[in-house]
Amino acid sequence: MAQIEGHCSSQFEELKSVFAASLDSGADLGGSVAIAHRGEVVVDIWGGYFDAQGTVAWRSDTITNVFSSTKTMASLCALVLHDRGELDVDSPVAHYWPEFSAAGKADIPVRYLLAHTAGLAGWEQAMTVEDLYDWDKCTQGLARQAPWWKPGSASGYHAFTQGYLVGEVVKRITGRTLGQFFADEIAGPLGADFFIGLPVEHDARVSLVIPPEGALPVSNNHDSPSYKTFMNPPLDARFAHTAAWRRAEIPAANGHGNARSAMLSQAAVSHGGEFNGVKLLSPKTIDRIFDEQATGKDIVLGIPLRFGIGYGLPSDAVPFISNPDQRICFWGGWGGSLVINDLDNELTFAYMMNKMGEGTVGDARGAALIDAMYRALAT
Repeated sequence: MAQIEGHCSSQFEELKSVFAASLDSGADLGGSVAIAHRGEVVVDIWGGYFDAQGTVAWRSDTITNVFSSTKTMASLCALVLHDRGELDVDSPVAHYWPEFSAAGKADIPVRYLLAHTAGLAGWEQAMTVEDLYDWDKCTQGLARQAPWWKPGSASGYHAFTQGYLVGEVVKRITGRTLGQFFADEIAGPLGADFFIGLPVEHDARVSLVIPPEGALPVSNNHDSPSYKTFMNPPLDARFAHTAAWRRAEIPAANGHGNARSAMLSQAAVSHGGEFNGVKLLSPKTIDRIFDEQATGKDIVLGIPLRFGIGYGLPSDAVPFISNPDQRICFWGGWGGSLVINDLDNELTFAYMMNKMGEGTVGDARGAALIDAMYRALAT
């Protein structure tokens, strides 16, 4: 059986075994799992390999690109500002970012950005991967263009654009980039080893993601929001292998961390707004997360989803958290990484790995870990 390092409460031994079995089977190559429960870190484990050749072990301080699990961090930044009264998620984006009012967008509230309902899932202008590293080009293009559907009427996954949209609002309010705000106000105080824009001194700790074998489920209709979102520029996980990707701030997609750092960053959400003595949110702001903004078939992903403010909510598309009565908010990353905040159980779960699977909202590996976790809680 794979050697699993770290701390695991005896209550969660089955989860540890499930993780080991995933490594043994080859479903996982290397990764980490962490859980905070009722104020305690009850699971902080890692195992497997750092490299595709299986010659270097995944270590306690190994980090990797977690793709859209980064969105949970960007959303948390916006919610922290909302809690402080510096940002009102019900106010128009244009109140903070005047240029955004172009092309009929003057009344779009900030919460539409946080719920993927703003109609700005991609760019009209042709984009290359190098353009993703140009913050001004990305944000100015979005400010100029018209929505692709009636804002607020439905969700359409803003795969890359959400981070630039939310990040520009944060920048206009604070004078800091979202990555810097996150470092100063969330990761730093919590001691969370998570980065949006990775400093060069951490490169040696980065386990490069292994791209999935299959392609994303993209529509063949070149005029569809799905095609325009995922093919401009065409998504390629090997973007994450470059120094340029790591250095940039792409708050919807290029966060680097591990399960421990993701869990520490998010645990305040499931613990009444405070974790490890760091208060980020009030209960009133946490309640806003569950203010449903969209439910039904997502225009871009083509699957039924529910979005609150900043996070996904339980739905049939995510069978391991499908009960709408559960106070759970979550999101995952392309390839399988996953962050779940379960407020009813005062629990935050994170799973980060280097071998990408086929999922865009979690996959069978994460589901197996979550099933084991809930069985443990039930005993």
